[in-house]
Amino acid sequence: MPRFSSTTPMSPLRLRLRLRLGARHSSSTSHSSRSWDPHSAFAAAAERARSGILTPEDAHHLFDELLRQGNPVQDRPLNKLLSALARALASATCRNGPALAVALFSRISQGARRRVAEPTACTYGILMDCCCRAHRLDLVFAFFGRLLRTGLKAGVIQVCTLLKGLCRAKRADEALDVLLHRMPELGCTPNVVAYTTVIHGFFKEGQVGKACNLFHGMAQQGVAPNLVTYNSVIDALCKAKAMDKAEYFLGQMVDDGVVPDNVTYNSLIHGYSSSGHWKEAVRVFKEMTSRRVTADVHTYNMFMTFLCKHGRSKEAAGIFDTMAIKGLKPDNVSYAILLHGYATEGCLVDMINLFNSMERDCILPDCRIFNILINAYAKSGKLDKAMLIFNEMQKQGASPDAVTYSTVIDAFCKKGQLDDAMIKFNQMIDTGVPQGTAVYGSLIQGFCTHGDLVKAKELVTEMMNKGIPPPDIKFFHSIMQNLCTEGRVIEARDVLGLIAHIGMKPNVCTFNILGGGYCLVGKMEDASKIFDDMMSYGLEPSNITYGILINGYCKNERINDGLILFKEMLRKGLKPTTFNYNVILDGLFLTGRTVAAKEKFDEMVESGVSVCIDTYSIVLGGLCRNNCSGEAIMLFQKLSTMDVKFNITIVNIMIDAFYRVQRNQEAKDLFAAVSANGLGKGNIENT
Repeated sequence: MPRFSSTTPMSPLRLRLRLRLGARHSSSTSHSSRSWDPHSAFAAAAERARSGILTPEDAHHLFDELLRQGNPVQDRPLNKLLSALARALASATCRNGPALAVALFSRISQGARRRVAEPTACTYGILMDCCCRAHRLDLVFAFFGRLLRTGLKAGVIQVCTLLKGLCRAKRADEALDVLLHRMPELGCTPNVVAYTTVIHGFFKEGQVGKACNLFHGMAQQGVAPNLVTYNSVIDALCKAKAMDKAEYFLGQMVDDGVVPDNVTYNSLIHGYSSSGHWKEAVRVFKEMTSRRVTADVHTYNMFMTFLCKHGRSKEAAGIFDTMAIKGLKPDNVSYAILLHGYATEGCLVDMINLFNSMERDCILPDCRIFNILINAYAKSGKLDKAMLIFNEMQKQGASPDAVTYSTVIDAFCKKGQLDDAMIKFNQMIDTGVPQGTAVYGSLIQGFCTHGDLVKAKELVTEMMNKGIPPPDIKFFHSIMQNLCTEGRVIEARDVLGLIAHIGMKPNVCTFNILGGGYCLVGKMEDASKIFDDMMSYGLEPSNITYGILINGYCKNERINDGLILFKEMLRKGLKPTTFNYNVILDGLFLTGRTVAAKEKFDEMVESGVSVCIDTYSIVLGGLCRNNCSGEAIMLFQKLSTMDVKFNITIVNIMIDAFYRVQRNQEAKDLFAAVSANGLGKGNIENT
């Protein structure tokens, strides 16, 4: 924390502070010393700290005066100021109250302590609490050690603060040792706060067994758990989805005469609702109201979250309205939950109407709420409206964050508006918003998809220079697959060069995608060269690779080439998969080679390869197309006795087969079975 000397120019705010503190400076130093009262000055500063308007500069100036004039300040005013700073929320006035408190104390502890202040055990406890809040366990130990060295007696409060620091650092086992052994050595009897702190620490580390054992152990030591203890246990168990245990502790809580509050019931409601047990959550809510425990906004927010997650935003809106009837004012979280629910379900009109109601209710939307709206419009392709919200966001003083920019940039990239995407990206950099893998990924994918691999390479290099991990191989596979699906195999192959550029090694899947792309556009010679390319990278073709090429040959009516590859695969010791056999069977039937197809099907069954519903569909359809409807009917009837589940495709094939051989009644019976067995919605076991 920077120090400010007494010669620092005085700001108007500082002048006002000093006037409030009662400082009347004149040319006479002795007169200043007599008129300056450190107790009232510290009391006024503590009040300003609690109100959130005490700046670090003003606080340091106060200590300048204390050190300069040497008027001692009693421990109580000093402790009140340090305590107020310890609990001060971060704000534009003071970003880190706990750190400021430690810095101020260090000034009077450097040789001037005996002259101007005499810290007590309470003072050290406050400083330890500051260090806990700043996650500085080393300083917690340091202050605790200084407390002991001064000869002051460490009380339960100071030791509990030490326990809190250990538990925050996920050192609950050490905290347990302090609780059971060190505290008695120091003459401190462990109380309910100490036990609760360590129990909570074990729960945070996921050591449920140790937490429960300690809970039962405290009762054996004559320490009765209080409301905070029970709430800590029940909340942790609910978060671990151990609802039976949570209910057990609720029962014990009531038996012990500890009255559950809304924190207790909120934990249970959250546990049940997050586990998908809606009825149990409602049951707990009814129990809560029957015990005259008032539900708060958080309670209703949990119900809304559950409903929105399950596509029931209209019902969530009913709960939202109920809050107002109950006299509760929905907060930003309430609005965010319902807005996200509407957005997820595509109810954009309801979404924007709810958003507009925030202004009417004088509730200022935050960055998260704007992000929900921007994302909803961007995903629905309404980029113009998304940008209107983006601009409105800035007008209302909400600064776009990484999520905002990532959403907008991704939407521009998907629409091919790469210039607009780069404008927003540069704006993101200029405003100091951190760039991560997500936003770079959107830009790289956009430039790869739209043929500017040079820019894509620049972006990959840039992100690596910034220490941002580059996208993984699966990311590039996704781009290649999309390009191949669109028939842009040459561009997909160029992405392979980008992969090599960043030092990433392609794998078998990389070449399988390219091979499939060439097969899709009918360039089988290029597809077959995939084998050579794989070998050059030290990779061996898999049965999936063979399956892709065999499928390509068969689809391009080159069944013989496909069969050659199939035999080659067997020679290499690769076991054909269901997919491999399905491809060959389909190719043989398509070329009218029914006998060979039936032999291959028998071979498949005998080899133990799994026969799936797609296989049966290929075989039955192939037999029917090649004038073997009678054989298809025989196979179908045989399968019907084997508990095979048929889909609507097979039923349609067989209805046609029955009609072909003039077995009209059986065709009608099969048709009637469609609606009777729900085939239009899925599979049935047999007909």
